[in-house]
Amino acid sequence: MGLRGWILLGTALPLLGLLGLLTWASLGSGGPTGIGVNREFGRVSLEPYPAADFRLELMDGETFSLSGQEGHVVLVDFWASWCAPCRQEAPALREVYEEYAGLPVEFVGVNIWDRSADAEKYLADFRLSYPNGVDRNGAIAIDYGVRGIPEKFFVDQKGQVRRKFVGPIPPDVLRATLDELLTASK
Repeated sequence: MGLRGWILLGTALPLLGLLGLLTWASLGSGGPTGIGVNREFGRVSLEPYPAADFRLELMDGETFSLSGQEGHVVLVDFWASWCAPCRQEAPALREVYEEYAGLPVEFVGVNIWDRSADAEKYLADFRLSYPNGVDRNGAIAIDYGVRGIPEKFFVDQKGQVRRKFVGPIPPDVLRATLDELLTASK
């Protein structure tokens, strides 16, 4: 084999190895659609800690401030329009939010890793009326340590993160969590 053959072989083998490694990683992660979507669901055990304050520009042009919600239990929900578990739980979030209207409870949706037009369509399709905005630079998700979606953080009336849930939350568990946090403040 000549010099040209050795150069070709020396270039092709590493490229084939890299291609094989990428294929293996893609198959192991469930493919490109599996990236960023949580697959293990449920409550995450944690010690209460101060919630990171944030200001979020909402889809309707208003601004939501977590610090402005003192005295309320706040559900901070991280989601994206393309996320199947997010779509699965959206009707339950809407239903429970409407049930708790008039109580010191607020929901805020934080859209991440998404296109604004797709997020707006998602909100319209599921008729979500609680505040929602796009975390454009990802700072809120980073401050909360979001690793995938959906993820929900429950902040009590004093600004402490008390609960975290990964994945879609069943309506009965959502109600029980809100009731527990509302009762704890009395």
